[in-house]
Amino acid sequence: MKTRVSTNYLRRHRRKSGLSQRELGIVLGYADDGQVSRHERSKATPPTIALLAYSVVFRVGVPDLFPGLHAEVTRLIEGNLEEFEQTLQQRSGNGRGANETAHKLVWLRQRRES
Repeated sequence: MKTRVSTNYLRRHRRKSGLSQRELGIVLGYADDGQVSRHERSKATPPTIALLAYSVVFRVGVPDLFPGLHAEVTRLIEGNLEEFEQTLQQRSGNGRGANETAHKLVWLRQRRES
């Protein structure tokens, strides 16, 4: 799942803190001070560890820092879950694995309704 989405507030939070890109890169442990710039300009999607690190540094949730990325991931995963549910519904309700399939379908329904 590769995606690059432009809407993010990383630069806004960094500037508000007074940190330079280089300083933020040092805090995150980057040897290359251009990495923060690439994340701010959405030229590269931050790896999971960087997403969590930005969240810790600025005390803001990942969805609030990277709303575009969050929206795209949500759209993709919700679509995958719908397809998965349809696949499970097509399985026979009898035989080996029937209880597991039923359990997953209940979980998916509850998840959708909550």
